[in-house]
Amino acid sequence: MKNLKPVAGGRASRLRRGTDILPRLFLAMALMISLVVLVQLAVIIWLSVRTGSPGASGHYSWINYVSVFTDPTTLTVLVNTFEFSSISLIVALAFGVPISWIVERTDFGGKTLVFTMMTAGLVIPGFATAIGWLFMLHPRIGLLNNWLMRLFDLRSAPLNIATVPGMGWVQGLSLAPVAFIMTSAVFRAMDPGLEEAAQVSGAGLLTTLRRVTLPVASPGIFAASIYIFTIGFAAFDVPAIIGWSNRIFTFSTYIYLLTNPQDPLPRYGSAAALSAFMMALAGLLTWGYSRMYRRSRRYAVITGKAYRPRAIALGGAKAGAWLFVGAYFALSDILPIIVLAWSSLLPFFQPPSSAAFAMASLAHFRDQPWELVATGARNTAILMLLTPTVSLCFAVALSWIILRSSIRWRGLFDFIAFLPHAVPSIIFGVGAMLLALFVLQRIAPLYGTIWLLLIVYSVVQISYATRMTNSGLIQIHPELEESALISGSSLFQMFRRILAPLLSPTLLYAWLWIALLIFRELTIAVILSTGQNMTLPVVIWSLWLSGGFGQASALALIELAFMLPLIALYWTISRRRSSLSP
Repeated sequence: MKNLKPVAGGRASRLRRGTDILPRLFLAMALMISLVVLVQLAVIIWLSVRTGSPGASGHYSWINYVSVFTDPTTLTVLVNTFEFSSISLIVALAFGVPISWIVERTDFGGKTLVFTMMTAGLVIPGFATAIGWLFMLHPRIGLLNNWLMRLFDLRSAPLNIATVPGMGWVQGLSLAPVAFIMTSAVFRAMDPGLEEAAQVSGAGLLTTLRRVTLPVASPGIFAASIYIFTIGFAAFDVPAIIGWSNRIFTFSTYIYLLTNPQDPLPRYGSAAALSAFMMALAGLLTWGYSRMYRRSRRYAVITGKAYRPRAIALGGAKAGAWLFVGAYFALSDILPIIVLAWSSLLPFFQPPSSAAFAMASLAHFRDQPWELVATGARNTAILMLLTPTVSLCFAVALSWIILRSSIRWRGLFDFIAFLPHAVPSIIFGVGAMLLALFVLQRIAPLYGTIWLLLIVYSVVQISYATRMTNSGLIQIHPELEESALISGSSLFQMFRRILAPLLSPTLLYAWLWIALLIFRELTIAVILSTGQNMTLPVVIWSLWLSGGFGQASALALIELAFMLPLIALYWTISRRRSSLSP
């Protein structure tokens, strides 16, 4: 095990026997989580080339691929998915990039408010805003459509949200915070001297943006575009709420349909084949993302002491900036939630009127399936507590092996830890379902239990958790650890007294963020949930699917209310963490 010694503290680590227990533990944990990740993906590839029922005898063949790709529905689904992801990307960039430029490069006054709202927008469940937009732009009962028809004396609704572009619009609004966060770092690091030189040469603000700012920022923007496009491929919430009833399927909703059909038997082989294809596509997109990330270093324009971050004066355009930012928040969060609240008060959805106000009540809040809600809330709370804890424990082990050990093949762990970031999360859900049903059922009956959800949730979050622990560990100089070891501490004592306290702010920040993501997670849960391990978002989805629109709206508002204290706590800790950063 000599390769497990710390890179910078190798001599000190040999001073005491017995100091190998921590590296051995970390290596065992790294191997365990890597095996879990690879097995979930491998079982998809294995079952995609098996004929017959996955649990019965069969032989290897490409028939599943032939079947799924000669089915006209598959082509329609792939076209829908590409169109949906492309529109989502365009909308996300159209709002996220300008707002990040306004916040980072100008003298805009509401920067703290924008960061707060953007952070909240990242964790607001997509199905909540999707329900609000459906009630606004439904061709028959949509509030905005009814208003436009009365205003212009139209015979039919001018807008229809239940289309692929409509779904892309809603998804794009929810992904704009991702574009904002990823491009904010690009604009923050840009040397203002380049823009000043252009303006001194006579270029106006728009010309400077077009010829200097955007070209310099283009690698970072393009890398963000690939990342957002990949998220669009895996999105389930918005297509499920808006497209399901109109038989408009994207990749995630079609995978759900294949594995949970209403009439025929599940088509697990087809689901595995389509998932394997998407794994290859995700790998291609990830390769493009990594290339753009490496190329972005060529565009580095910070020049040490010459770097002077100065804000561009908006002048009379400041009112327009406020209007643009305010319009985004109104469209992405405020209006959909208001409409969601209106829907929760009515026995059936209808435009505001004196008769509608007379019928408004809290009946949907009272008449919830409380036993089911209690089960979902309990399971969600357990997963919120355990998933961040498990993910970060394994992430610390992976980061220590990657950054502190001298194992030659430690880079492989880094690659495996990145896979859940690259592969759509629903694929891990499908892989876990197939593994639990047809491989592990007799050995470890995990299907239908909360522990299967915990395993998959932890795997999916390991990429983010590892990035956070890598970042925290990089900032801790190895000399601190070496000094402790020279002083006679074991590796375990050194970790407990030095590394753990120094990593604790990063771990707490990451723990809260993962917990918030788990609170709103629907994609994986809907694939793996049964009556016993159902989560709160799945309860909302089930109410919506069964026609209980008012109940679903009320329960979505209840979930949002419970999220607000967590969001406030996360924001408080993130501000404290940023203020402590060097």
